[in-house]
Amino acid sequence: MDVLSDVVTVARTGRPRSAYVRWHAPWAQRFAPVPGSAGFQVVLEGGCWLLRPDAEPLELGTGDVLFLPNGTGHTLADHPGTAVAPSACSPDDPEPLPRYAEAGGGDGDSDGDGPATVLLCGAYRLDPARTHPLLLTLPDTVHLPADPERHPELHAALRLLAAELGEPRLGGDVAVPALLDALLMYILRIGFAEPPAGGGRATGWAAALGDPAVTAALHAVHRDPAAPWTVASLAAEAGLSRAAFARRFRATTGRPPLGYLTWWRLTRAARLLRETEAPLRAVAAQVGYASEFAFAHAFKRVHGLAPGAYRRTG
Repeated sequence: MDVLSDVVTVARTGRPRSAYVRWHAPWAQRFAPVPGSAGFQVVLEGGCWLLRPDAEPLELGTGDVLFLPNGTGHTLADHPGTAVAPSACSPDDPEPLPRYAEAGGGDGDSDGDGPATVLLCGAYRLDPARTHPLLLTLPDTVHLPADPERHPELHAALRLLAAELGEPRLGGDVAVPALLDALLMYILRIGFAEPPAGGGRATGWAAALGDPAVTAALHAVHRDPAAPWTVASLAAEAGLSRAAFARRFRATTGRPPLGYLTWWRLTRAARLLRETEAPLRAVAAQVGYASEFAFAHAFKRVHGLAPGAYRRTG
């Protein structure tokens, strides 16, 4: 796996949630914070405003995508002055969002009779213990203005997803999660490729993904985390001297190469323990430990629990 695909696969848990909602003005809806999730809002028809306590209102038009990688609470409204209804999409709601819903009216109780706005909204559950710092470096709100010519794959996925949610058909239970996964990847790909706001050079994980040498080493680790990697062998993957590679890797990722390798092996192990029934020795082998004892010792040092106890707490 490439690094981004692997990061998302390991962090994801459960099934994504999605809804296709039509709001009639006047309306204003508060979306509660959802810790341990990444959410999105897409304006399919009409327009609305994003309201946040610490920022100026942001006008969203048809085709705009709003991505909230940290599950940040927010309000959407037909106008900044409309009264806000109670929160929707509560993180405590065990049921998935409906595929289609009619909503409207500033009081949340009845439809308005003004212009309609159609939104496609959804959320992906992430396990905080397995969330990669790559995802944590994104801003709380990522706004991608409508630009089908610049991001054709993103808008193609949006059209397909909107069609599936707007008119449920046979096979939708397979098609919708697959399209949601594709949408997440397209959004992240664009988010990390975009130049920094205000200009300047990329820093942190954005810089790491933009550095061919560091990216080559990261791809090697994520492609085969069980391989007996050394700083020298990873430097060879990067095409750099050992010292130059170690400096550049740590400067962009915040960890030394072998520190990152160990952390990622044990992060993958956490997912295997929670989501598979593989015996401990098999999990240890899959993440590069020849000894079950060595694996258990390393795992407890990072996660605070022995592997068996960690599995039982899931």
